[in-house]
Amino acid sequence: MMRAQPRGARGTHGHPYSALNLRLLLAAFGFLSSAVLGALALAAGFTWLAVLLFVLAATALVDSVVVELRRRARRREGGGRGSLFE
Repeated sequence: MMRAQPRGARGTHGHPYSALNLRLLLAAFGFLSSAVLGALALAAGFTWLAVLLFVLAATALVDSVVVELRRRARRREGGGRGSLFE
C-alpha cells in the first residue's frame, strides 16, 4: 500500500525528483562554452571543429528550452517556487 507523499517532499523510489534546475544550469554552461569555443575555432581556421561546437551549442539551447517548459509545467501544478536553487 502506497502512502501519500507529504507536501514538499523531493521524490520517492517510484517517482524520483527530477533535477531540472541543475539540468538548466548545465545546459546554459554547455551553450555558452560551446558557442565561445566554436567562435574561437572558426577564427583559428578549424572549420570542422567550429561546426561541431556550434551543433553542440544548438543542442544545449534546445535542451534548455525543453527544461524551462518542464519547469513551468511543474510550477502550474504547484510543485515548485520557481527558484533556480530550490
